[in-house]
Amino acid sequence: MLDPVRLLESKKLGLPHPAADIRALVEGYMAGAVPDYQMSAWLMAVRLNGMDDAETLAYTDALLHSGITYSWDGLDRPVVDKHSSGGVGDKTSLVVVPLAAACGLAMPKISGRGLGLTGGTLDKLESIPGMRLDLGEEELRAQIEWVGGAIVAQSAELVPADGLTYALREVTASTDSVPLIAASIMCKKLATGAGTIVLDVKCGAGAFMGDVAAARELATAMVGIGNGAGRTVRAFVTAMDAPLGRAVGHSLEVREALDTLRGEGPADLVELALTVVAALVRDSGLRPTPRAARELAEKKLGDGEAYERMEEMIAAQGGDLEAFIASPAHAGKVRLAVTAHEGGYVAATDADGVALAVRQLGGGRLKKTDEIDFGVGVVLVGKPGDAVERGGPLAEVYAADDDSAQAAAARLLEAIQISSEKPVATPLVLEQLGGAPQ
Repeated sequence: MLDPVRLLESKKLGLPHPAADIRALVEGYMAGAVPDYQMSAWLMAVRLNGMDDAETLAYTDALLHSGITYSWDGLDRPVVDKHSSGGVGDKTSLVVVPLAAACGLAMPKISGRGLGLTGGTLDKLESIPGMRLDLGEEELRAQIEWVGGAIVAQSAELVPADGLTYALREVTASTDSVPLIAASIMCKKLATGAGTIVLDVKCGAGAFMGDVAAARELATAMVGIGNGAGRTVRAFVTAMDAPLGRAVGHSLEVREALDTLRGEGPADLVELALTVVAALVRDSGLRPTPRAARELAEKKLGDGEAYERMEEMIAAQGGDLEAFIASPAHAGKVRLAVTAHEGGYVAATDADGVALAVRQLGGGRLKKTDEIDFGVGVVLVGKPGDAVERGGPLAEVYAADDDSAQAAAARLLEAIQISSEKPVATPLVLEQLGGAPQ
């Protein structure tokens, strides 16, 4: 029988736990035998003293088996998944899922809602009238067999121990632990049944991980968990000092994703989506070389098939894409141009500053119960490196009223830096780890 106090004493001293003890701890917590206060104390002990690779894998496995897992036996295409650690303007999943499906992959993507400066992938999709995100297991399988892709909410039956322990971490200041973060992310990725996973770990001012070293540490931990569970995992460390793409705000980001699937997207979003999908195609064995994988992804983005898969995916989940495209209600009631006070080049765009402007407009949450205004947001006309004239356009604000539009415009002017010299371009992909052997 498990003695939680013994485990607490052991972790307090920084000693490793056997896998069986970690599994018994999680099982005991789910069964009510281990109370919240002991589980919280153990999580804090991990936050302070860490876990080694074997413990982290064992903890991930215990979370994974606290609920259902998906199986895709009989599916005629490789099952893949993708995770992003999140960032300002990150609508990559809206492009990657239909593009991966067009390439011949199956991608059951479980996403979340946002809590903080901007919303999550589900919030963006909910700006489409009628869009259903809570699909049962049978519905999800039917859609994957038909369309090849789906973006859905996590069900209560999927890794429930993760949700419960994360809630404890939020209220006990133990969220910032790399082993616990890595386990929380990877248990959900493993539960989808994907054999190939690509991770987009963002770093910079607009990301959870502030610098490359911290992002690399998290990426390494997640790749290790995936490999230990028998999956092929590749991680990209990508820059998030400036927003991704030009649109920040729910309906605006969906529109930009649709433009990208038509071959008309911003260069950075296009490049990241192609990079992720090409890695999934290569690592899943669908194409033998990185070049062949990239060529397939480029072809499917250029020939319209990826856009068709997005149409099918939205229709399958009850969304009315035609109504979304036609409705001005999903593009803000007030539009205000933000212009440059001086000429030169856009030297930097502070992602946090842009996100704060969007939240101020009503496009983000402070509490999980907060309502989001899907129509508000910002479109950046000038990106870092772009030339701008005095009085020329920098951004466009979409707001519910004039006062909030003016306040957001003032914040944007603080976030966008103008320089007389053109800045040195920063690469989008800073590092990559793992993946299938070349």
